Amino acid sequence: MEDLEKRGIMMLYVHDIWVNWFEGEENGYNVCQFHEWRKDDAIELLDQIPVVLVEEDLYNYIENNMQDIPNPLLEQVYQRAYLKKHHKRIPLDYAFVLTDGQHALVIDTLGYEIPVRKSRLIPRQERLVLDLVKQKDPMTFNFTIPVDRKEHHLLSLEPIYMVGLTRKERQLKHLLMLMIDQLNQGQRIDELRYWLTEWKPEWYERIQVMTFDEGYDLLLEEVKIGWGSKHEELCEKMAKGQPFFERLYEMEQRKKNVLKGSS
Repeated sequence: MEDLEKRGIMMLYVHDIWVNWFEGEENGYNVCQFHEWRKDDAIELLDQIPVVLVEEDLYNYIENNMQDIPNPLLEQVYQRAYLKKHHKRIPLDYAFVLTDGQHALVIDTLGYEIPVRKSRLIPRQERLVLDLVKQKDPMTFNFTIPVDRKEHHLLSLEPIYMVGLTRKERQLKHLLMLMIDQLNQGQRIDELRYWLTEWKPEWYERIQVMTFDEGYDLLLEEVKIGWGSKHEELCEKMAKGQPFFERLYEMEQRKKNVLKGSS
């Protein structure tokens, strides 16, 4: 491994950092900000972690994908982060704070080459990171943004449909998309027409002559925009009588955000 100090590059570090890991999240909007952290989240304390300043395109790519992180970046942070647990310092293979100078995100690959776990920082610690990299030049890596745009789909909606919603709203919207996907799998026109009528009763006559594909596309285009009481009502009704979905709905209703630590 090439040593940074030999190249005249001093690695930056922050200490005693609280993290709230969100695992397997390819979309940054699902990595919750501090004010949305909950009592039952898995909060950990990192004793030490390196800070990596990169250019905006690489930051956005890592934040919103589960693709390989450039290997030279991983080599530079190898076992430079430590988890504090039961008064012991446990080294983490590839963990680091990623920043573009405007935003910050904590990454832990769990030993792989992809950003398996992601966390936001508490506001005070995020300001510390951003102050730390002021007047610094970003590290450059041989990285090519894929020509093919990331594909969004029913279960991974484009940010425009999720940004601005609360954590609860995002979770319920994802649940609603799961149930709409189940409708598509079942291909039952009577069931689809029923839920379309629940959503837009004034379209009843029009709905009765729609094909399955027409009705499905219409329902999806309608419900994926925004979130309100009408969405939540439809979500609750669709979940009722389906134990798995009903349990997810009820669990989300019971959860509350709890602020932790200093802002």
